[in-house]
Amino acid sequence: MAGFDKVVKTYEEAMAGLEDGMTVIAGGFGLCGIPEGLIAQIKTMGTKDLTFVSNNCGVDDFGLGILLQGKQIKKMISSYVGENAEFERQYLAGELEVELTPQGTLAEKMRAGGAGIPAFFTATGYGTPVAEGKETREFDGRPYVLEESITGEFAIVRAWKADRYGNCIYRDTAMNFNPMAATAGKITVVEAEEIVEPGELNPTEIHTPGIYVNRVIQGTFEKRIERLTLSK
Repeated sequence: MAGFDKVVKTYEEAMAGLEDGMTVIAGGFGLCGIPEGLIAQIKTMGTKDLTFVSNNCGVDDFGLGILLQGKQIKKMISSYVGENAEFERQYLAGELEVELTPQGTLAEKMRAGGAGIPAFFTATGYGTPVAEGKETREFDGRPYVLEESITGEFAIVRAWKADRYGNCIYRDTAMNFNPMAATAGKITVVEAEEIVEPGELNPTEIHTPGIYVNRVIQGTFEKRIERLTLSK
């Protein structure tokens, strides 16, 4: 078992090898299903000039947004940026590069990258600024845009349960981009709410097989709500 055990004890071990200028694929949607501790570790490390591929960039004081405070992110490849004032400020000031990508296309970019598929055609974005500078083709009379897949030196994801071999289960909407992100990193780090022994997870319920995962760490999560709305 020791040779297959991927559990690390510290966040320093979990993110060892992350260097300036690397690309990081991050799971999460808003503040749901984000690897909070791994993001905090990147802030502590002070690693800079990073490209992040994630649905969005958290909020000003939580999630990936905390990395904007020290200008650690050089470029964001994402789908939605509307909840982060510092993100907006840096972008408008020319301090942050942003590549907006439709959500489904972004998910498929990650999935295709993890599957070894270099590019794919999609109808999404044709005739809009999303398609500018990209190859287009017609299939059965409908125009499509060629989108390149994406991978990163690191992928950071959040799991509900993981075993010591790296097999992962995600829970409900916290799954979001995590399964795709997990396949797209050369080094994939999983922050899990619970780590169990091999054999405790039902094989038919595993979402990410351990073959994609390099490191697993036990996390503690705040699980903050991005925008709390209550009925009157």
